[in-house]
Amino acid sequence: MARTESNMMPLGTVAPKFNLPDTVSGKNITLEDLKSEKGTLVMFICNHCPYVIHVQEELVKIAKEYHEKGVAFVAISSNDVNNYPEDAPELMTEHAQKYDFDFPYLYDESQAVAKAYQAACTPDFYLFNSQDKCVYRGRMDSSTPGNGQVVTGEDLRSALNSLIAGLPIDREQHPSMGCNIKWK
Repeated sequence: MARTESNMMPLGTVAPKFNLPDTVSGKNITLEDLKSEKGTLVMFICNHCPYVIHVQEELVKIAKEYHEKGVAFVAISSNDVNNYPEDAPELMTEHAQKYDFDFPYLYDESQAVAKAYQAACTPDFYLFNSQDKCVYRGRMDSSTPGNGQVVTGEDLRSALNSLIAGLPIDREQHPSMGCNIKWK
């Protein structure tokens, strides 16, 4: 595990398109299929990362809460499964069921989507507005494994609340931190 910070995609960047298999439904899903008029949160996660595991339950709560408010959510795993078999698609399916994901969990085997998003770590979060422009990228909150801070999702929740209310999102955003994406 190499602790890595997110690359902080420039605000205003248009969401890169994708067409990836969903390990839950078995169907291929595109950005166009799932994006919403309110906004879309693209998350790079994986099954085994301690940083993802640390925030997993709160992440699912946030997704359920804000999905009801009209925001679309999607998770993508881009890890090299040859060297990290715990992130294989069939185990992604089990992981999504275990944590009751109500969003697609896509497998980026080629890692092209992670590169297009400039994703560097898991978890890595990208919030796009109704015009598919990046309005938030960074951490869920300041809690990390072992730092003693409670997982609240406050940074991500603040961005989501502002997006839904049509208010400006604070441009002072902190990078996410986690395990590096396991590149081939």
